[in-house]
Amino acid sequence: MIRISIITVVRNRVGTIGQAIESVQSQSYPHVEHVVQDGASTDGTLEIIERLATPSTSLESAPDGGIYEAINRGIERATGDVIGLMHSDDFYAHDAVLTHVAERLETSPADGLYGDLDYVSSREAGRVVRRWKSGSYDRAKLSRGWMPPHPTLYLRREVYDRFGGYDTEFRIAADYEAMMRYLVRGGIALDYLPEVMVKMRLGGESNGSLRRVVRKSREDLRAIRRHELGGVGTLALKSLRKIGQFVGPERRA
Repeated sequence: MIRISIITVVRNRVGTIGQAIESVQSQSYPHVEHVVQDGASTDGTLEIIERLATPSTSLESAPDGGIYEAINRGIERATGDVIGLMHSDDFYAHDAVLTHVAERLETSPADGLYGDLDYVSSREAGRVVRRWKSGSYDRAKLSRGWMPPHPTLYLRREVYDRFGGYDTEFRIAADYEAMMRYLVRGGIALDYLPEVMVKMRLGGESNGSLRRVVRKSREDLRAIRRHELGGVGTLALKSLRKIGQFVGPERRA
């Protein structure tokens, strides 16, 4: 059976890390390794991780150069056939998500899969603010601003081995650049799992302030141009796609 490695990168998230860890541990699929990469937390986060750790937890705590450097370190440490992420502020939509991931990838020739994502209130995690219904993958969509929701992306280990990890020159948009690299230059095939897989709290690394939003846009444009997917028009379409995520989300999980 497929072994899945879930990577959680964290630094000073004492208020949410417990739920993220328990969400991984509540998954019904048994062949899961949880790789936790802690950036030398000082607020009690590390103590929570150590208290909740099980034999399937692989913990390392050390200073790092940022979230993407830490994710790369987690990928290096992972031993699974398939690798996914669980950010320290997020949690799974239900306890069979990884079962569905494994069942699909056991029978599919695809290099990975992705699904849908709910953005929830940072203060009330049961309140859905936006719903990202991603739809099936089509290479032509990339130039129109489409991308898979990164927290729902599960890739076979071979993808990272062949095409590399996250480019740490991108401080906020390395996930976007990496996905474009895998899809455009790597030509990988992705399956779509049509269900909400992850609940993501608003207020993350890329949208915590106006300054970060501006930097994220600049880095997104750099990634778009690097992979010859267009220019400012593609970036504008990427932003416009978010409008539809606010239409009709279910307000309770």
